[in-house]
Amino acid sequence: MNRLLRTICFVIASLMFILPSAAQAAPRYLFKIATLAPDGSVWARHFQEFQNEVTAKSNGEIGFKLYLGGVMGDDRAMYRKLRIGQLQGGGFTMTGISETVPDFRVMALPFIFRSYAEVDRVAEGLFPFFKKAFLEKDMVLLAMTEVGFVYAMSGEPVTTVAQLRASKCWAPENDPLSRSFLEDMGVTPIPLSIPDVLSSLQTGMINTVFNGFYGSLVLQWFTKIKYITDTPFGYAYGGLIFSKAAFDRLPPQHAALMETAAKRHFAGLLLDTRRSNEEARATLKNNGVRLVAADKETLRQLLAVRDQKTVPRLVGSVFSREIYETATRLLADFRAKANGGAVVK
Repeated sequence: MNRLLRTICFVIASLMFILPSAAQAAPRYLFKIATLAPDGSVWARHFQEFQNEVTAKSNGEIGFKLYLGGVMGDDRAMYRKLRIGQLQGGGFTMTGISETVPDFRVMALPFIFRSYAEVDRVAEGLFPFFKKAFLEKDMVLLAMTEVGFVYAMSGEPVTTVAQLRASKCWAPENDPLSRSFLEDMGVTPIPLSIPDVLSSLQTGMINTVFNGFYGSLVLQWFTKIKYITDTPFGYAYGGLIFSKAAFDRLPPQHAALMETAAKRHFAGLLLDTRRSNEEARATLKNNGVRLVAADKETLRQLLAVRDQKTVPRLVGSVFSREIYETATRLLADFRAKANGGAVVK
């Protein structure tokens, strides 16, 4: 009996030491963050590396729960959950979050960039403007993310305006830039959210989409396309965004840690995304996808429609004149000084 009592006392005493330790192991600041990025993708890996560094360097005071692959819904659903506190952050696409922060969409104008060097210069110059715009909507933009240059991908060749008009062309839901431009070209686009694209390709509801090389592999869209028009249609990107209310709870040193870690890891993400796009280009060709060239007259028509029709009706409505003029000035200055870098292929 004495031995039994001694054993019980030992167990109780042990629990008294263990329980406080377990309580201390729980993060003081928990961020639930969601993204459409699939598990195993380059985007998911950088999200995970970012959160691992922040948790380690904060001695476990900052913790994360990461929801990958759109399990929390599309960008609209993620934003609603951010507003009510069900999520504290997320990796948002430009098309999804720009419904709330319209100026964030300016870099997605069709055919605006010729190289990643141009993208990087304009993004660097616009980042303070974007950050301010997000703060005004009670969000904190920590870093830019990237899909990269996107191309028309289709079941039949699309090298002329007539072929584009004849296609069943997708436009991202809530993306007035792509929709307006396609409508100005005489195309009637079919708006869909990103999670709905693959099934719509499979049923034949659409046969022409826009994506980066790597994105088309990760999302499996490439299984339903045969041709890629080998001229970038536009540039696709997003942001690592947190609720201002949740971020403001952090002490200054932890907020600085989040900023620094985001800057490092998501700068690395841009490089890895671009490398993945190059590798994916080769993979697509090896899988029988053909790259076809648009003729010069088609490109001239596309640019003329953008400049004479689309831009005049977007400026001041879809995004502000200030952000448009800032973006185009940054781009013009860069081209004047550096000739725009290498043209994207």
